[in-house]
Amino acid sequence: MLVSLNWLNDYIDVSDYKPEDLAEIITKTGIEVESVEPVAEAVTGVVVGHVVSCEQHPNADKLSLCQVDVGEGILQIICGAPNVAQGQKVAVATPGAVLPGNFKIKKTKLRGEVSNGMICSLQELGVDEKEVPKEYQDGIYVYPEDVKAGDDAISLLNLNDIIIELGLTPNRADCLSMAGVAYEVAAALDRDYQLAEERVERSKEDASEVVEVLVDDPQANPYYGAFILRDVTVGKSPLWMQNRLTAAGVRPINNVVDITNYVLLEYGQPLHAFDYDRFGSNKVVTRRAKDGEKIKTLDDQERTLTPDHLVITNGESAHAIAGVMGGADSEVQEDTTTILLEAAYFNPANVRQAAKDHGLRSEASTRFEKGVDPNRVERAGVRACELLQKYAGAIVLEGVAKVDQLDRSEKTVEMNSNRINDRLGTTISNEEIQQILERLQFNYDQNDDNFTVYVPTRRGDVERFEDILEEVARIYGYDNLPFTLPSGASQAGGLSREQELKRRMKSYFEGVGLDETITYSLTSEQQAEMLVSEEVKQNAKSPVKLAMPMSEDHSHLRLSILPELLQSISYNVARKQHNVAYYEVGTVFLSEEEQVTKQPHEMLRAAGALTGEWMSHPWQQEKKEADFFVVKGIVEGLVQWLNIDVEFVKAKVDGMHPGRTALIKRNNENIGFLGQVHPKLQKEWGLKETYVFDINAEKLIELYQKEEAFETIPRFPSVNRDIALVVDEEVPAGHIESTIYEAGAPLVKQVRVFDVYQGEHLQKGKKSLAYRLLYLDPERTLKDEEVETAHQQILSSVKENHNAELRG
Repeated sequence: MLVSLNWLNDYIDVSDYKPEDLAEIITKTGIEVESVEPVAEAVTGVVVGHVVSCEQHPNADKLSLCQVDVGEGILQIICGAPNVAQGQKVAVATPGAVLPGNFKIKKTKLRGEVSNGMICSLQELGVDEKEVPKEYQDGIYVYPEDVKAGDDAISLLNLNDIIIELGLTPNRADCLSMAGVAYEVAAALDRDYQLAEERVERSKEDASEVVEVLVDDPQANPYYGAFILRDVTVGKSPLWMQNRLTAAGVRPINNVVDITNYVLLEYGQPLHAFDYDRFGSNKVVTRRAKDGEKIKTLDDQERTLTPDHLVITNGESAHAIAGVMGGADSEVQEDTTTILLEAAYFNPANVRQAAKDHGLRSEASTRFEKGVDPNRVERAGVRACELLQKYAGAIVLEGVAKVDQLDRSEKTVEMNSNRINDRLGTTISNEEIQQILERLQFNYDQNDDNFTVYVPTRRGDVERFEDILEEVARIYGYDNLPFTLPSGASQAGGLSREQELKRRMKSYFEGVGLDETITYSLTSEQQAEMLVSEEVKQNAKSPVKLAMPMSEDHSHLRLSILPELLQSISYNVARKQHNVAYYEVGTVFLSEEEQVTKQPHEMLRAAGALTGEWMSHPWQQEKKEADFFVVKGIVEGLVQWLNIDVEFVKAKVDGMHPGRTALIKRNNENIGFLGQVHPKLQKEWGLKETYVFDINAEKLIELYQKEEAFETIPRFPSVNRDIALVVDEEVPAGHIESTIYEAGAPLVKQVRVFDVYQGEHLQKGKKSLAYRLLYLDPERTLKDEEVETAHQQILSSVKENHNAELRG
């Protein structure tokens, strides 16, 4: 809601407050002020000028030589606007004036003629292009005849106004009008305000003799009032009204439409004016639309209606969608002389449905949807008649033709002052509560500490004790409510062990070059059983099926993260992103029941998938494709960082390549797998070689025991020794590595495989594994004899345990 301070001052004097201070007060009473902005930049030296004469510039075809009376004399001004003419009242920036953008006006010479100023367009005065009336968009602005030369041109255009934008919550529909805002500001400032009575002179002819109103569905339309106005002259609305509409973000059109829009903004009650002669009947019938019925609305769009929509008809055809938009057939036009003015109350749900179905969110529908004040419906119609009589010369017929089943009763709320103080922690006296209710203009009865509050119908949001409690608190002042600090022992917040490790896992994966994804926990039945780790299968009979799935693609809870990861990679590869590496730390859902009756267990998993180039150094002409050893290295790095010993065992896993897949084991317990996706699945997803891993992150967190500790850099030299061992090809390299560590302890600090060989010079069924061993004692320099002794122990141990021979 945009609130003009100049307009607000007509209801309640706030001139003694700075706009920013007033905004602060309004915000403290519970209505957020989103911005405080001037209508336009500051302008000085601009006055109204009367164009005494306007002639062709002697040396330019598109310039006019004007003599302009500015109240203190006549100035010669050269103007290039196509619509400038003799007799006009225009905005003149005199020499020394400053326009928006710090543009200073000086006396100048154009094509040999002196120009003492500038005749201004609205855009040049700082008015937004979209708010400029169409007839002035390509030229200068022309004032009405009743203004005087020398008057302040800026104040006449309301460009010295300040706009306060309110961010209203849905319950505060009462502040969707200037009257409602005035009530709110009066309560906040403890000042008097009462909406003035409307005054209209009536003719002897009665409106009910001219038009009859019938309502088929009183629940959807409990009140419909039709005013009749004759001898209307359609023209421009007064300048002050145009200014106020513009300040509120509404473009002026003509006096009839502008007045209905003005009353909407002033009273919060939407109105609609029909051309009575084009309406086609002396009956107004509101009813549900027929299925497939059509109407051409004011935006020249033909719309198809359903029985969910309420329409205003002439007994036969629809002339408006109730509360949303009028029809083009009975639109007010320049030759309109008789108006049927609608003031009605429509059920908010019906208006909301129609606005949603047709995509028409208007100022009117917004107010009807939230509920208008039932006691202000007919008053708003009378107010519009008053303005149409004054500014359109209308003759207003006596009375109003109407159907009235509208409930206008006030809600009553019981309240106890002790209960209020208990809730707020305050000691507000009964006298203070009385003053707050009077500031809000809520009537009440009091019996000791008990109050019966009568809530005015303009405040539809106040229905129960808690609502009154809020009203008392905000007017009393939230800043005045007492507060205490929590007592007792307290401790700083922090992450749990699981949360900390989960974050650190993510940090590790991102550090090695993977991008995080968050995929759906819901998947199809087929994908739910794909690429499932063995330990998950042992604890889940089948995927959990949803009772009411959104679609077949989201019908089951996942048992593995990998299918959704591969689907994401497939999506990106199809869009020419060939080098993709993703990870996700998320949960899978396990249930041992065929028919699930209790919450499935959620197991935390860490999964990743990568395809394409893992590393590319174009400058060095080097690149590395993702392969088995890349994905194995990622997993090894993770478990080493967690200080957890695992082994990788060649295995077959459903959906994985039979020769490039390994289980991840800890003490013979399976905790995941890694390897290449089976070529058939790769083809289904449109992928080239793609490698994945899936680890039980819950188990990793459980096994993690390492405490962070400082480790000094060794001051003594280390010794490297290489050995090549010939073993049976079935013997895992990891088993030999473990034996070396065990036999060489405590001197062997690092063991690395750097070569594997099979082929010529080796027996069939044998392979050669080459290891580099690092010997180190952090406290002293090692002797050759110590290294040799440890080395021989290692060779003996691998011979005994793995039948490994030192390769000659």
